[in-house]
Amino acid sequence: MRVRALGRAPYEATVARMRAFTETRGADTPDELWLCEHDPVFTLGQAGDAAHVLDAAGVPVVPTNRGGQVTYHGPGQVVAYPLVDLRRLGIYVKEYVFRLEQAVIKTLEAHGVTGQRVAGAPGIYINLADPFGHAALPGPPDPRDPWRGIGKIAALGIKVSRHCTYHGVALNVAMDLAPYGRINPCGYPGLATVDLASLGVSVASDQVADALAQRLQSYLGG
Repeated sequence: MRVRALGRAPYEATVARMRAFTETRGADTPDELWLCEHDPVFTLGQAGDAAHVLDAAGVPVVPTNRGGQVTYHGPGQVVAYPLVDLRRLGIYVKEYVFRLEQAVIKTLEAHGVTGQRVAGAPGIYINLADPFGHAALPGPPDPRDPWRGIGKIAALGIKVSRHCTYHGVALNVAMDLAPYGRINPCGYPGLATVDLASLGVSVASDQVADALAQRLQSYLGG
């Protein structure tokens, strides 16, 4: 897997490049992993409901062809885009998503943070009351406030075309989290969004990017 560090990369241009790479790749094209950071942007998934953008406040809102609802990208967030041939790797989409999430969980684990999954809601979450412990996420959920006590630290949205993936995962390191308060993150009203900095973990984004890349390479074929 070739790793490409793109630095600060425009969102729409990066998606166009990923799509072109995927549409023109052949059976022998090496897989790639693109790492970057984006300027502030809200992105809407393929079936995204614009009503989940409560107040864009001048931040661009960009429709895109990944799965999922609305999320935010901005400085201080590590974005990883694996461009992987699933057929060659010998796995299906469900396993691919599991491996992406596992790479994030292991990256967080290196900083003492316990990342967890929520069934039916791709991404990685933490127990706000015990982010460094091993307590399960709060539950059963209260219908009036189903996300009470839960914070999201990594968002996941993918696209698969001809068995090949693009888009990927975004891990919050040290961001301005205020824009998340102007959306229903991933379509979930009341879901808190956190980053490593808000949990008290001080680490450089490039260090997290390197660690996440190593995990993704390990789980996606080296």
